[in-house]
Amino acid sequence: MSTRVAIIGAGPSGLAQLRAFQSAHAKGAAMPDVVCFEKQADWGGMWNYTWRTGLDEHGEPVHGSMYRYLWSNGPKECLEFADYSFDEHFGRPISSYPPREVLWDYIQGRVKKAGVRDCIRFNTAVKQVTFDPVSRQFTLTAYDYANGRSTTDTFDFVIVASGHFSTPQVPAFAGFERFSGRILHAHDFREATEFQGKDLLIVGSSYSAEDIGSQCYKYGARSITSTYRTQPMGYTWPKGWEERPLLNRVEGDIAYFADGSSKRVDAIILCTGYQHHFAFLPDELALKTGNRLWPLGLYKGVIWEHNPQLIYLGMQDLWYSFNLFDAQAWFVRDYILGRITLPEQSEMQADSAAWREQEEGLQSTASMYEFQGRYIKHLIEHTDYPSFDIDAVNQIFLKWKTDKKRDIMGYRDKSYRSVMTGTLAVPHHTRWLQALDDSMEEYLRETAGKGDLNALRRR
Repeated sequence: MSTRVAIIGAGPSGLAQLRAFQSAHAKGAAMPDVVCFEKQADWGGMWNYTWRTGLDEHGEPVHGSMYRYLWSNGPKECLEFADYSFDEHFGRPISSYPPREVLWDYIQGRVKKAGVRDCIRFNTAVKQVTFDPVSRQFTLTAYDYANGRSTTDTFDFVIVASGHFSTPQVPAFAGFERFSGRILHAHDFREATEFQGKDLLIVGSSYSAEDIGSQCYKYGARSITSTYRTQPMGYTWPKGWEERPLLNRVEGDIAYFADGSSKRVDAIILCTGYQHHFAFLPDELALKTGNRLWPLGLYKGVIWEHNPQLIYLGMQDLWYSFNLFDAQAWFVRDYILGRITLPEQSEMQADSAAWREQEEGLQSTASMYEFQGRYIKHLIEHTDYPSFDIDAVNQIFLKWKTDKKRDIMGYRDKSYRSVMTGTLAVPHHTRWLQALDDSMEEYLRETAGKGDLNALRRR
């Protein structure tokens, strides 16, 4: 009887796992019986945009936090698949910062080529997972909305690939209940034009605060005020955008800050992060962590130390993304296929503690993505995943941070060279600040300075 594997989620992590199994099978390995459960109607996870907020058409919590007009906020050269390049997918050079629809198309291209869609049960929400220590099997209960019925299956391994950007962390401030404008979390943000001509308050100083603020500025917000708990983002903001210390309270439409200042605002967006939340898991199987580079309890960042038949993908705070998911998925695949043997639990815990100690010693942004790069390199060394120049990717990260510091509203107009193919990205036909149409059709309409791939690799 073949090993049965459940994958929960068909976003980038779950799709990476399907691709990893397919890659091994293509080289002659026996394919486990793999079933992927996806509560949305299509694959892609966060990259599968929905206009819905709150609950979806089935009454399930909306998974996606994606919004219209989102463009990549990091160079595509830092997330490129090692086995499927942007060159291969598009057949021509594109810019370093594509919009969401373009990246989603790229994600789909690899898994369409791999032919793994039949492994996925769409419109199927996982409701409960339990583990029997006697049979050493999981029982997974799901609801199939397409057919209107519950299903129950048993599995030898369960891989949690549902991500951790779906359950918002929502703080409350004095006066919110009487605020005369709109209050929403970034999870429910969909449309920057909603705030055209509005005075907007953004609570938070992370990447979502930076990006949502940038989108709203681009689409005509009258003013943007960002408020921070510990330190400001520190960029040179355009006219009409300022940073202030933490929000203290709201009275009517007046926001009061920790430094005693105040500002009238029309709307408040909470860019305050997300929780690791797994409603389908019992407490003894649920990962409990904040958003950090090294969550404890996961051997090699993926295998649940208290029950190695349970696996988590993509649970780290992310610098790298798609290629990190790949490195994890290939490692997990080889473990399930019996190619990697685990040490005793005490050794696994000691290994995790050593990685955590490294994480706690990180002092700079550069040291953080270098740490994650070392982690990816460590995983790849155990598998046949194509190696790539992680040090070169780290240098792109460094240039990206420098470019942002110099011009927060113009850094998306910069170009970088692919580590995978050597192709130099070409500028988009329109500067980001003036590119108001984020559709793939408009993005691919033409490319400034376009040339053939071979020429760009020699440049």
